[in-house]
Amino acid sequence: MSEASGVHDVPANLSAALSYFVRHLRSEKRHSPRTCEHYQRDLQRLALWLTESELRDWAELSSHDIRRYVARLSRDGLGGRSIARHLSAIRRFYQYLLREGLARDNPALDIRAPRSGRRLPRVADVDQISQVLNAHPDDPLDVRDLAIFELMYSSGLRLAEVAGADLTALDMSAGEIRVLGKGSKERVLPVGSKALAALKRWLACRPAMVSMATETALFVSQRGTRLSRRSIQSRLARWGILQGASQRLHPHLLRHSFASHMLESSGDLRAVQELLGHADIATTQVYTHLDFQHLARVYDQSHPRARRRTTDRTGCEAEEGRSGQ
Repeated sequence: MSEASGVHDVPANLSAALSYFVRHLRSEKRHSPRTCEHYQRDLQRLALWLTESELRDWAELSSHDIRRYVARLSRDGLGGRSIARHLSAIRRFYQYLLREGLARDNPALDIRAPRSGRRLPRVADVDQISQVLNAHPDDPLDVRDLAIFELMYSSGLRLAEVAGADLTALDMSAGEIRVLGKGSKERVLPVGSKALAALKRWLACRPAMVSMATETALFVSQRGTRLSRRSIQSRLARWGILQGASQRLHPHLLRHSFASHMLESSGDLRAVQELLGHADIATTQVYTHLDFQHLARVYDQSHPRARRRTTDRTGCEAEEGRSGQ
């Protein structure tokens, strides 16, 4: 199944129903353009597979066919999470087809994706973050970049959230920013003092870079227009190299580090869930696995039965680390 194949290779009756579904997501369900693109791409892949399998109508697809399709995706190298996303799109699509009388049942209803090992997010420790962010740039672009990175780490913002932030969303006096997250859900987040100081310096530079007074973006490019996600990614990678970071910097590393450091300090999983904008606390729980080494050190230092006894130079017993018993 070639990724290069286009939607024009799909029979008209398959592509028409798919187009109506995407329009339904966009106009009735108010999904973001990016979400609609994901649904369309995944379902186009299924439509092309139907054509290869000589199935000419969505109503012909059975549970057995879906299992064959899942096996095909697995052979193509997709992991469990990616296959689960495909199945979710198919189930949602068939709910729509059932409503429109274009299918008799939902063939993906009871199909589950193969399990895959949970991949823990990579994080940077506090010292590494401090090394990267403890800079005092003079160049306006570097001043802007530092403000972006301080804000992302301070408030745990997603890449799309920081790129989409408007000037009016930032309340400097209250130390807050309003962002639009996944599912167009709005949340108000605190902004730390370091980030506020960096933002204050950027806001002093911003008027000289804005090409039009009507530009609403908080962060703008050299051309005076809203800074793109790709530009933020490349600038962060460049920043890490210039600051001598020990690992490649990317937006999710800052978000993961924010979550891990917040959880390590507070132990409040629900609060971290709210700050990150996770709909399901199970998504946030992945960060609890990152803190085991820190917790083990605290245990070694604090629990009286965790420390093993050794003999010091005077022949008296001294306590060291945890026993290996």
